[in-house]
Amino acid sequence: MMFIILGVVVILIVLFVSQKKQVVICNSTKKLRGKTVIVTDGSSGLGFEIAKDLAQRGAKVIIACQYEIDGYTALARIAKATGNHNVYYRQLNIASLRSVRDFVKLIQEKETRLDILVNSSGIRVPEDVLTDDGLHYIMQVNYYGHFLLTLLLLPLLKNTATETEPTRIISITSNLRKYASLDVNNYNKIGFSKSRIYLNSKLSLVLFSQELSKRLAETNVVVNCADPGIVETDIYYSINKYVAHILHVIIYAFFTTPWQGAQTAIHMAVEDNTGLVSGTVFENCEISDSKMNGLEFTAKKLWEQSVKLVKLEAHEIPTIKN
Repeated sequence: MMFIILGVVVILIVLFVSQKKQVVICNSTKKLRGKTVIVTDGSSGLGFEIAKDLAQRGAKVIIACQYEIDGYTALARIAKATGNHNVYYRQLNIASLRSVRDFVKLIQEKETRLDILVNSSGIRVPEDVLTDDGLHYIMQVNYYGHFLLTLLLLPLLKNTATETEPTRIISITSNLRKYASLDVNNYNKIGFSKSRIYLNSKLSLVLFSQELSKRLAETNVVVNCADPGIVETDIYYSINKYVAHILHVIIYAFFTTPWQGAQTAIHMAVEDNTGLVSGTVFENCEISDSKMNGLEFTAKKLWEQSVKLVKLEAHEIPTIKN
């Protein structure tokens, strides 16, 4: 156990040095009155901070999370902090394909526009189980659920978008994606390394965004990923839970808070110039220099596999126009 702890400490120090604890704040004062935003897992962590900031700017914010008590608690906190009562809770279990479809149906019935979709849900415990849909729990929460949600909401995003006001899809990836070793064939395998599955899930969001951007090239919808840096809660996804408890104080001292980690996603949601690019990753409120070259084939294979696993119908799949 001691060797494990020492090893993790070394990794944390390396990550800390590489990140240099650089925190860039979104200083934009842009208002979002008349805009509608959906934030998955907007009741806690990064999602809550993003939802609160966009509500402060006057947007109509829909918090999508699984538990009613969490959703309504978040609404009360946001209303108190911002004075904006145009914030709503909608039930969404991102680990259920049926729940995703039910959520989208409700949104289509109640909403006439969707300007910003923030995919921020992430697993908080390293479960090694399959969901009722037969998908690995980590993969479904972090990736497959958002894959389905995003594609089903595309018609509303497209209808809302204009040439001067593009709509935006923002998915929260992880700085740890850089250490992923993709193996699409093992994405839903029980007993496979949970840490690798987590890393794969976060890299998959990037590959999905890149592939989707090709299919949206002739639309006014942009899709990008936000790298929040090494957020304090992030490390729990990929290390032993006992070690995580022991190192909690060290981790908290080293890494950014959820509010700090939310700044890049907020920047992507409000700045005009971020609506001009698609299929990339933003970090510290600018386009990341972290290249993901040579993964085009993997991205295409992942797309094809994902379409089958989430059971999309032909008319629900955007295509690349020649």
